[in-house]
Amino acid sequence: MAFADVFPDLLERPTPLMRRFWRLLDAEAGEPLESLARRSQQLTRRHFGNTMRLFAPLYLSNECVNNCSYCGFSRDAAILRSTLSVEHVVREARHLHALGFRNLLLVAGEHPKFVSEGYLQRCLDALASFIPTLAIEVGPMEDAQYAEIVRHGAEGLVVYQETYERNVYATLHTAGPKRNFDWRLNCPERAYAGGFRRIGIGALFGLAPWRAEAMALCAHLEYLYKHCWKAQFTVAFPRMRPYAGNYQYQPDPALLLPDPAFVRLIAAFRIIFPQVGIVVSTREPAPLRDAVASLGVTHMSAGARTEPGGYTGAGDDDLHLTVRGRRVELASKSGCDKATEQFQISDTRSSAEVATMLRAQHLDPVWKDWDEALLASD
Repeated sequence: MAFADVFPDLLERPTPLMRRFWRLLDAEAGEPLESLARRSQQLTRRHFGNTMRLFAPLYLSNECVNNCSYCGFSRDAAILRSTLSVEHVVREARHLHALGFRNLLLVAGEHPKFVSEGYLQRCLDALASFIPTLAIEVGPMEDAQYAEIVRHGAEGLVVYQETYERNVYATLHTAGPKRNFDWRLNCPERAYAGGFRRIGIGALFGLAPWRAEAMALCAHLEYLYKHCWKAQFTVAFPRMRPYAGNYQYQPDPALLLPDPAFVRLIAAFRIIFPQVGIVVSTREPAPLRDAVASLGVTHMSAGARTEPGGYTGAGDDDLHLTVRGRRVELASKSGCDKATEQFQISDTRSSAEVATMLRAQHLDPVWKDWDEALLASD
């Protein structure tokens, strides 16, 4: 059975591991945060050493057929859109390579017309010779499609459920294939069947009560460790940020994941899942990222941009609107200098500045942790 089949029962009858996790989340009756943080730090050093893997997102396209009320790329948003050509993707990747990155996450909205058949494969083929670690964060696919992507050099897949609360999910996703809750929920298993060896899951905190989201994420991760045991996993808990269409976004206090709870969440996942990778992105402010770097986090993005062409301006000569799936040229491009970002980042430091911060905490920034030569036979 797939995770979607057992998920409702797990929420009704939590496993012993889930119950342990829940107790760690209890700030009043549970273990003090300082004690949890120390245990988390010790376990992280034991399993990962003094290292921090650095990666950068490379946005390919901000076209999308889904209407998601929390996303700047939403279908009906009147934003400036662009899809990079393969040559533009290479330009962006070369720029990131020059900064030291050897681990890139290719990100695109879900739009079969613009991010069309074969596009991802061509991008991967063009990058594989100089970027050893390539992952994707795109619309969910079938097993065979994932296998095709793996054959072209991708080894990692990131797919966040956004929210594990089914009713909330239905309210937030009003149009497009993303409306199918179970299809997205089972995506990591299809990716594993397709051959991905690194899989990242998470929830977007701020859409539903954070404790319920954390428990569901714990249940999902436990299931994947049991049924997709050959893969390596990462987990993330990104928090809502201002985005196109709502740059004045203010979190609902009832749904807010406050900083102390964010730190507790990192520690709880580390204690319950000692070998899971924990990701903290540039959504979070620099002081908080500095504070948690040594407490359980293993992966950080740095110097990130969340729009196509954000690093070099590639594709900015092709800006347009998209209305009902059709490209609409701008009446005037005066003052239109770049595609619209998905959301505002918080930590705006360069990758070099983040690396300096890590070294100051006696952590080694890891830009490259894989090479195809490792599989080569003598």
